Amino acid sequence: MNTPRPRGLVAAIAYLAVAAVGTTAYWIVFFTSGALQVQRDAAYLAFEKAFPLADGWMAACAALAAVGLWRGRPWGFLFGLLAASSLVFLGCMDVLWNLNTGSYAIGSSAMTAEIVINVFCLAGGTLLIVYLWRHRRSLA
Repeated sequence: MNTPRPRGLVAAIAYLAVAAVGTTAYWIVFFTSGALQVQRDAAYLAFEKAFPLADGWMAACAALAAVGLWRGRPWGFLFGLLAASSLVFLGCMDVLWNLNTGSYAIGSSAMTAEIVINVFCLAGGTLLIVYLWRHRRSLA
């Protein structure tokens, strides 16, 4: 017997897909044009260059979660939790850097993009954890 899909599942899948594709696009732009670089100093660039591997892990988990949840596979739930937790962790790292360095005071389109990313990671990741956990019986 098939369990009906929980309400909001398509939104959760879309969020995961945006996380996977958006993260990939971010790094392509960051390294090719520099348009998303908030600063140009060595410390900032070293900090940012420490993220691609972790972001790659998160994006892979998000992509697997989106596919798994769409197909109704239990591993979609697992990778959804892994992606959501990774998003929260990455968001926390970024927020603390921005607070410690005063980067939120920089008035630029790149900083605006960083703020959007921080909210996307922290709020979206947290909401996704709550959503997945509430619906674990029908998703896992």
